[in-house]
Amino acid sequence: MDHKNQVYGIRAILEAINAEQPINKIFLQKGIGGELFKELEAVIRKKGISSSYVPVEKLNRLTKNNHQGAVANISPVPFHNFENLVEGILEKEKNPFFLLLDQVSDVRNFGAIIRTAECCGVNGIIIPKSGAAPITEDTIKTSAGAAFKVPITKVDHLKDAIFYLQSSGISIVAATEKSEEEIYTVNFNQPCAIVMGAEDRGISASILGLVDHKAKLPLLGEIGSLNVSVACGVFLYEVVRQRTK
Repeated sequence: MDHKNQVYGIRAILEAINAEQPINKIFLQKGIGGELFKELEAVIRKKGISSSYVPVEKLNRLTKNNHQGAVANISPVPFHNFENLVEGILEKEKNPFFLLLDQVSDVRNFGAIIRTAECCGVNGIIIPKSGAAPITEDTIKTSAGAAFKVPITKVDHLKDAIFYLQSSGISIVAATEKSEEEIYTVNFNQPCAIVMGAEDRGISASILGLVDHKAKLPLLGEIGSLNVSVACGVFLYEVVRQRTK
């Protein structure tokens, strides 16, 4: 964890949450008690903030300061409000273009995806609050600084984001090998959002059941899948190709 982007101590973390600081994750000491600690746990649950319980040795490695059993990782990039972001883009863009990431968990994959998204004119990236890769210094480095340029928003549930986008006239396209349709037959020259799945299991079945289209990439070799950041790049540039030809 980058010490420049951490908050330690229960009261300090509660204040950071109340101030709506962009928190990536909170590490909590196993086996600790106390009313203030319970208050922090309750706030974490209410806000849907990613957290994990770890041994005190882990916290001692994260900071040499008096952490009181809690250390928070603060994102160096602010997150946008989902509805405000979508509505603002819909007002400005004739053909809005969104990207949803379903549990992409590797920070370097995330950074590479952000970099390609910026190059392809993606208007906003939508990730879930739980299970998504945090924005770290490695993410920013891999994105070549694009993380500061593409608006990113966190939502409680991607399902709700999909319903909201669909009600706003956005066509949702899932990148999945579980499709008979190839990417090149999908019409991307309209308001659209592409969904990319997790590195190990792809897009969850519950999300696949909501999308408007499912599309796959043709794979001519013996390996059955591409790295998610590479696959995402192909999908994003197919949108660019269709919109610029």
